[in-house]
Amino acid sequence: MIKGMCWTRNKHLLTCGSDQKIQLFDPYTTPSRSPPKATWHGGAFTSVAHHRNLPNFAAASDKVSIYDISRASGAPVQTLNWPTAIDTINTLAWNQVETSIIASAATDRAIILYDLRTNSPLHRTVLHLASNCIAWNPMEAFNFAVANEDHNIYAFDMRNMKRALNIYKGHVAAVMSVEYSPTGEELVSGSYDRSVRLWERQKGHARDIYHTKRMQRVFSVAWSADNNYVLSGSDDGNVRLWRAKASARQGVKSAALRQKLQYDDALKERYQHMPEIKRIARHRHVPKQVKKAGEIKKDELASIKRKEENERRHSKKGQVRRQAEREKAILAREQ
Repeated sequence: MIKGMCWTRNKHLLTCGSDQKIQLFDPYTTPSRSPPKATWHGGAFTSVAHHRNLPNFAAASDKVSIYDISRASGAPVQTLNWPTAIDTINTLAWNQVETSIIASAATDRAIILYDLRTNSPLHRTVLHLASNCIAWNPMEAFNFAVANEDHNIYAFDMRNMKRALNIYKGHVAAVMSVEYSPTGEELVSGSYDRSVRLWERQKGHARDIYHTKRMQRVFSVAWSADNNYVLSGSDDGNVRLWRAKASARQGVKSAALRQKLQYDDALKERYQHMPEIKRIARHRHVPKQVKKAGEIKKDELASIKRKEENERRHSKKGQVRRQAEREKAILAREQ
């Protein structure tokens, strides 16, 4: 099984898999079914990411290994791991702005940040459930988002891991993939609940939900470089292309049409706080199973919140502190 893939600077393709191999292909100049240009051997690799400028790439197994492409089939030039962590790393992501920083998420529910300059991990943050994907914000070097098994997406600032920057709620099953838009202002996520959701960076609820009858569990999402399209890969074996803004239309627009669209947007912005306009803007049709699961989840969360409030109310003053929602996500921290 191929577990991860990425492009290099010179349009070569890196793949890694459960066969304990990393292979380098040149799909543009070599014929199909040709052997790989280079192969690296190691553990059962789960993810691979390439450096933005240097001919280096990182691969994850039970540790993070840094390889040099110019040294084909050689040993890793650097190996990074947390001293007490021996669990398999699910995913890793190389920061494309601060290019010496790598983030990884493991099956022990931990998010670990590594610094290549010191050849050591920075700190380890444990969440309540495991994370499936990490994405760095391309415009804000210190911010990243993680897709978690608890149905939420958490945004963090690597300089302050005591609390989450934001929590994106709405999915009713594990979030399998998340990706920032090229502008860094929006995110797209794919989930086990068979839906794709788009989020504004500063808001906690999805601005749009995409789904079809035939689309199954979504394992991968991506954003096109022109910020106009979103791609999703799902369990039914299909890759789907969606508009980033569902009502937008590409192509040349007449002056009259542009003026009408601007007028419509101005009207929506002016009356966005009216209850009926707000309801229309937020309402989205979702599959029956997702709607029902959302109602059940809402009742469960309300019950938990009510229990915590009762416990605080019937305890000694100051004994049980009301914890902020963004702090609850952090279970433990190590440095």
